[in-house]
Amino acid sequence: MAISANINIKNKRASFEYHLLDKYVAGIGLLGTEIKSIREGKANINDSFCSFFEDGLYIRNMHIAEYSFGSFYNHESKRDRQLLLTKKELKKLREKGEEKGFTIVPLRIFINERGYAKIEIALAQGKKDFDKRETIKERESKRELDRVMKR
Repeated sequence: MAISANINIKNKRASFEYHLLDKYVAGIGLLGTEIKSIREGKANINDSFCSFFEDGLYIRNMHIAEYSFGSFYNHESKRDRQLLLTKKELKKLREKGEEKGFTIVPLRIFINERGYAKIEIALAQGKKDFDKRETIKERESKRELDRVMKR
């Protein structure tokens, strides 16, 4: 069985809504049918967020579609899943995340070369409306510049 390492599920709204400060790559505690659905590309992290519970960091509201061949062993599609980070990284994220205005957002899910599902998360600070307008202006000017350069 060939491992398809071309899975790259992105949260496109994250860079528009937040200033991304520190990025981390974490493992995800998954069930068997969940990893099979991710390998089929049937996951969504657009509305998901990360929060701390007693013992660790969890991703909430991440949707992984039920596996089509899963029978009664199938998983719940929107359950909380634990993120696997080192104690040092967890401590740093907990300290920064408790400060006012900071949050932890998922950026993308991918399959690494060993076949494990990983998630890239970022410590982020919310943008104001004028920051979002500035982002739109930069994107449009870059697009216009690319159009002129192609001629």
